[in-house]
Amino acid sequence: MKYLWYFIYNFFLLPIMVLIGIIGVFFNKKIREGFFGRFNTNRQLDDFISSLKGNNHTIYWFHVSSHGEFLQTKPVLEGMKEIEPHIKIIVSFFSPSGYNNTDNKIIDCKIYLPFDLPWPVRKALKTIKPKKLIFAAYDIWPNLIWKAKALNIPTVLFAAKFKRKTKKLMPLVKGFYRHVYNNFYSIYTITKNDDEKLQLIISKPNKVITQVLGNPRYDQVNKALDQYSIKHTKNILKRKKCIILGSMHNEDKNNIIDGLMNIVNDNSDLSVIWVPHEPSSKNINSVYDYFLNKGHSVALYSEGNGSVINHARIIIVDTIGVLSKIYWDGIIAYIGGGFSTGIHNVMEPAIARLPVIFGPQYDNFQEAIELIDSEGGWSINNNKEFYNILNKLINDKKLLLKASEAATDVIHNNIGAATRVVRGIIRD
Repeated sequence: MKYLWYFIYNFFLLPIMVLIGIIGVFFNKKIREGFFGRFNTNRQLDDFISSLKGNNHTIYWFHVSSHGEFLQTKPVLEGMKEIEPHIKIIVSFFSPSGYNNTDNKIIDCKIYLPFDLPWPVRKALKTIKPKKLIFAAYDIWPNLIWKAKALNIPTVLFAAKFKRKTKKLMPLVKGFYRHVYNNFYSIYTITKNDDEKLQLIISKPNKVITQVLGNPRYDQVNKALDQYSIKHTKNILKRKKCIILGSMHNEDKNNIIDGLMNIVNDNSDLSVIWVPHEPSSKNINSVYDYFLNKGHSVALYSEGNGSVINHARIIIVDTIGVLSKIYWDGIIAYIGGGFSTGIHNVMEPAIARLPVIFGPQYDNFQEAIELIDSEGGWSINNNKEFYNILNKLINDKKLLLKASEAATDVIHNNIGAATRVVRGIIRD
């Protein structure tokens, strides 16, 4: 049976993915950049190995999809280096957004993931000879896993999670993923529910080590507390009355803008900070003109030299890398993506003590589910629901403070996963 899935993947599924990728090269800059970047991977690995003195180096190869998954992995990397300072860490990225935006001294070698073809991944593995190959979250590649198993290199998956209605439990799909997951050495899930779904996929008996260890992303987000003074961490009732709209898509705008305008019009002391998911000139100008035409004062974040601008009701963030700090200047956050691709990071506003609102596409995000269950977060489907929740929070100080504390507790209650994952990687 294992040869059947190997055949299906390499002769049917993989050629389709490669064809889609080649077509995408002509139309998408990110696909093009990642595609051609992979041609340099083996050269980079050869150069890195050649730069090492001696042959007694212990190398761990971590793979992440993009920058978000790297942030999830970062506390694990730091923990590994703390326990074993002399190890070398290679991190591979699937997406240019991760490769280009990650520059961390804890990484000894940064590469694009090789094309998941049998010969490139075998060459990469034989060049590196990693002690373990470790995948973060969901971006797993069958040939890389199968070849590692053939070369007796243990593979680890941490922060594994499954959607409530995951397609991986469908009959034919389940058979394929069973063969993939059974080739892992160890798999660490985020929650007990994730582990239960995993057990339905993998065959029994098997030799895969499975544990519920949590999500290291909570540890990374919690470190944000160390970056701010008592002034910033004061409770939200003492902050300026400001709504932070983070990682906004056009679909979010269409579904909340009317409710937002009503709240702004009802509360003359309320300001808004709008952060587009992609701060292109087109997106910034569209939002700028909209609010200006509604008669509100508007300013760009960059005009204030990095500080929140006091004279404008509406502030549009036209730079990147500042959103996590901006949350500490608000009282409520709305996180975008929930009306399209899936919600973005709800942990950063939660650790900044903000109640969090988001759209309906959140099923694959355990932290969002926990926010809702704890009453530190809400999912909305339209303008009316958005207005009603904002209106309650703004006009009920006890509710606002309770939601604020509940949101932060979600983060605090999940701290420690990074340490558990590090122990699993080293000891299992």
